[in-house]
Amino acid sequence: MPADAVSLSVVIPAYNEERRLGATLDQVCGFLSGQPWQWEVRVVDDGSHDRTAAIAGSAGAREPRVRVQREPHRGKGGAVKAGLLAAEGQYRFICDADLSMPIAEIRRFLPPELTRFDVAIGSREGVAARRIGEPIHRHLMGRLFNLGVRWLTLPGIQDSQCGFKMFTADAVRAIFPHVTVDGWAFDVEVLTIARQRGLRITEVPIEWHYRRESQINMVRDGFAMLREVLRIRTRAVRGLYR
Repeated sequence: MPADAVSLSVVIPAYNEERRLGATLDQVCGFLSGQPWQWEVRVVDDGSHDRTAAIAGSAGAREPRVRVQREPHRGKGGAVKAGLLAAEGQYRFICDADLSMPIAEIRRFLPPELTRFDVAIGSREGVAARRIGEPIHRHLMGRLFNLGVRWLTLPGIQDSQCGFKMFTADAVRAIFPHVTVDGWAFDVEVLTIARQRGLRITEVPIEWHYRRESQINMVRDGFAMLREVLRIRTRAVRGLYR
């Protein structure tokens, strides 16, 4: 597919992101405006209590391809599901509001650089990936969680939790109506469903920068995520995702 035929939706789930969202939208829109693609940026406000929606609305007033989608607070998984299902692009990309992956890396998830995939997931692991500024304890805790995920549900996938993922429109329709997890472990369920439905998953090594303002608490949220992963495994074993 030629680059000028790409139709792209960038979905940014956002909960109380007033401090970071404006700069992120400036960078994302600035980059996309220089590409030969049809595109939209869809900010999914997950019931924020701050000025997240207002900042996104101001960006939309300047750039009509920025859309604001307001949702009740359910969690990141719920916001991602709502945004991807409402998106209009043939390719639909999840982008964390902290923009810890340089937005120019998105080329690596699209034709002509990447073809023949249904789901492409950013990976912070492997020879070609780069992790910048991450404390060693955070890295070790993340790898320990991923080890459990690989053992329980997703053997062979090195980085299920990276917040940057690309889906084709057909993959969104095949996966997300069946997603039940609204919290942080939604990535595991999404990839489990994709595998059980025979979709093609590929990992894309990326450059990733650690952000101290991350909303995830590795201890509190880690245990909640592990419980969700066990539930996902149970549902998968019972064949509920097929």
